[in-house]
Amino acid sequence: MRLSIIIVNYKSTSYILDCLASAEPSLINDVSIEWIVVDNEQNDACNNVLSEKFPFIKLVQMGYNAGFARANNAGIKLAKGENILLLNPDTILIPGSIQECLSRFLNSNHIACGVQLVYPNHEPQFSGSNFVKGGMNHLLELPYWGSTVKYFASILRANKPSIIKAEKEQKVDWISGAFLMVKRSAIDKAGLMDEDFFLYAEEVEWCSRLIKQGSICIYGDIKVVHLIGTSIQSETESVDNSYTNLSDIKGFQLMVSNHVRIRKQYGIFWFFCLLLNYTWAIPFAFIACVFRQLLSFKIVIPEFKYLLGFTKNVFKLWAMAPIIVMGKPHFYKCI
Repeated sequence: MRLSIIIVNYKSTSYILDCLASAEPSLINDVSIEWIVVDNEQNDACNNVLSEKFPFIKLVQMGYNAGFARANNAGIKLAKGENILLLNPDTILIPGSIQECLSRFLNSNHIACGVQLVYPNHEPQFSGSNFVKGGMNHLLELPYWGSTVKYFASILRANKPSIIKAEKEQKVDWISGAFLMVKRSAIDKAGLMDEDFFLYAEEVEWCSRLIKQGSICIYGDIKVVHLIGTSIQSETESVDNSYTNLSDIKGFQLMVSNHVRIRKQYGIFWFFCLLLNYTWAIPFAFIACVFRQLLSFKIVIPEFKYLLGFTKNVFKLWAMAPIIVMGKPHFYKCI
């Protein structure tokens, strides 16, 4: 078995149907490729639809909403492939994308790879990134304070870590979990995904261990459409599908997962550096917001509501700080 493709399902059956429908017959009928769907939802009706329309898939029942890491680990344990592909349900395959990626990957020394993710209009989107010491790149998402940090970073000509449009073959430190292909031999040495994570940042922490076994790259000339966060947006009733909104419950899950990752990858010192910056951003943002609105003679109530939501999430994060600092096994499920 050359490749095992693992898709995690949680209220995303319609997306999986579209994803599998986009796979050409040569991919579906390739006996050296297996498809595994790990179900976090326990919806028999949806599972029956998947099994009836695509009888070649192997269905794994988790029995609860296990999140991304635990569900993928269950799939990896069942998989027979020499290579593993973690594939998001909200992806649409462009003909030949998986075959070309696998072929090039097998003839390389890389231990993990990704492709150029694109929007439905085929504009490039974030596909991978390089590490920033202590995860200080997460400061860029903070209201007002993030813009200030970005301004000083530009003056210092700091390199942008995120890869939006990748070169034909570009080395990176970590790859988006929407399309992440890994060699089984590297997983055997680095270990499975960290099951403390429920959602977000798990692939980043995983790649921080995988990269110790060899190089990681993105094939920029191989493309896959990614609808980016549509299923989780619907589930959490978030106002958007971005990863920059830190004011709602999805934003809180992002904040927790990112801080857990920093604690695991860089240690307690950098964890508190990040947390203190998030805390300082609260008064800084409120003062900056008031001044900006006074100067513009326009009061924007939704902006204040966003800052209040962000403030609430930071205080909730402080309440979880002792658990994160202790570093003992804990399932950080916040949604």
